[in-house]
Amino acid sequence: MEIIQIVVISIVSLIILALLRKTNPDLAIVISLITGIIIFFIVIPKISSIISVLNTLANKSGINNIYIKTVLKIIAIAYIAEFGSQLSIDANEKNIATKIELSAKIIIIFLSLPIIIALMETIVSIMP
Repeated sequence: MEIIQIVVISIVSLIILALLRKTNPDLAIVISLITGIIIFFIVIPKISSIISVLNTLANKSGINNIYIKTVLKIIAIAYIAEFGSQLSIDANEKNIATKIELSAKIIIIFLSLPIIIALMETIVSIMP
């Protein structure tokens, strides 16, 4: 029941942030960042379990491991970019958040190129 732990940490953090934002906004940003990092570390074990299950399913289905690893990298980049973007927004740095999101999208497109090429080759080979 990690969600209860996460919600309690979030509520405590929100109360502290509500009290500090007017008097000490710099400390409020630090507390917001620390809260986000703590929550991220709470869910890391779940992420490794998900990756393990997906690898097992991929091995059983006979899908090439390169594609599974690429998809997992893409998912990881998306989540990390979202996390960094939200932290930047919490720190009132919306411009940096936008650049993180743009960078992640470019990296995701670059990583997905081999999958797109393989898909196109498969489609072409099926067509008469």
